[in-house]
Amino acid sequence: MNPIQIAIDGPASAGKSTIAKILATDLNFIYVDTGAMYRVVTLAAMREDLALQDEAAVTALLPNINISFKPGNPVQRVFLNNEEVTDEIRSVEVTANVSTVSAYAAVRQAMTDLQREIAAAGGVVMDGRDIGTTVLPNAAVKIFLIASVHERAVRRFKENQAKGMDTTLDDLEVAIEKRDYLDSHREISPLKKASDAVELDTTGLSIEEVVNKVKAIIETK
Repeated sequence: MNPIQIAIDGPASAGKSTIAKILATDLNFIYVDTGAMYRVVTLAAMREDLALQDEAAVTALLPNINISFKPGNPVQRVFLNNEEVTDEIRSVEVTANVSTVSAYAAVRQAMTDLQREIAAAGGVVMDGRDIGTTVLPNAAVKIFLIASVHERAVRRFKENQAKGMDTTLDDLEVAIEKRDYLDSHREISPLKKASDAVELDTTGLSIEEVVNKVKAIIETK
């Protein structure tokens, strides 16, 4: 396969990262977890006890943030200034605040520049919320994954349980609904399906079934 760019977008816990990682492995492509980047910035701001509603303060922190990734099994390892924060960026606190931080223009521009730099050579699978519309508008393949709020909350609940994190299913449903609203209503690069993206509802589908459907879409492109 030619080294194309594959963009996978969708709301929280729609299966983007899981599917993107498998595709990248199967196709021998680079996987870029854009959501993790915004989570790292959010964590960095929280560690500094910044008021996350203070856009200027959060923006001023950007030059001091270095984000890097390393392969891991079963998950890609994420680092903030060479400190591994793979699990910490998935905490309920970071999840509840990442939409606020990721809405800031300077934060989005900094992350978009880094994402485009990584994707420039092609052969990349990138997932997020504005990849097909903003980051990689010329990507050869664009997928928009969706799933019901309840199913997405159940998925996140099981992930948290496996990590020993104590969260209720009801709280996760509320958090996901709030995240959906904030992501789709933000002024800069809101969550939306690109006009040339293929929408795929993952509700009730196994991971293998979703991967096979996405591969079929890639082949047609």
